Amino acid sequence: MSVDQVLMAESFVVHGRDEGGPFVLVSDHAGRAIPPELGDLGLSAQERARHIGWDIGIDGVGRKLADLLPAVLIEQVYSRLVIDCNRAPGHPTSIVQVSDGTTVPRNQNISAQDRAWREQTILHPYHARIRQELDAHVAAGRQTVVVALHSFTPSMHGKQRPWHAGLLHNHDSRLARIMIALLQKDGLVVGDNEPYALTDTSDYTIPQHGEQRELPHIEIEIRQDLIADDAGQTEWANRLARLLPQAWQQFCEQYGENA
Repeated sequence: MSVDQVLMAESFVVHGRDEGGPFVLVSDHAGRAIPPELGDLGLSAQERARHIGWDIGIDGVGRKLADLLPAVLIEQVYSRLVIDCNRAPGHPTSIVQVSDGTTVPRNQNISAQDRAWREQTILHPYHARIRQELDAHVAAGRQTVVVALHSFTPSMHGKQRPWHAGLLHNHDSRLARIMIALLQKDGLVVGDNEPYALTDTSDYTIPQHGEQRELPHIEIEIRQDLIADDAGQTEWANRLARLLPQAWQQFCEQYGENA
């Protein structure tokens, strides 16, 4: 599928263009919009702009990376405080009541109807769009790599996080380990399943679209202070546009895929 302009939908944005490369980029926490029906969730603008509301800086990195590769990027536009699109429906942290010490008033004791509305309006359409993109790649017999883009706060619960980036993996660690080595050669401190670990239940996007489909995949976390401005976003987009093809080439050479 060729996408050469930004396409708006109810719960996601598609950016970039498909010129035959293997990468499909997804960003679960790129946006911080809130549906009008939910007001401001009972939070100030300052609270909504914190890392609890979205993955700071990853929208700029993702769009620049999509243009450089080039590749299609599917972004979630709504705040993770509304519903976390990297959590399975019904997961305890799918709709958080408290996040990093901040109580979310509108999420307290929500009804089953409210939860279902958020899932049907936001979560399911986003993942359906990812499936559509991947289905088109697979049906065409193309090499397909799922790349999930995230960012993480520099400190959490009073502890500083030293990693410039982290690579998360679970059942298939092959591409992640190649990418870790490449980033380390760039002189970076890289977390191996840090600051988070990818498990069968912690995440939703990679298990659904990478592991279950048995597609090569990678989940990248970048520290937010490194991509808080345009210069940092450009630096990281350029780095990933350089290293992702190298990682895929090495993967193909080591594991028998045709590059």
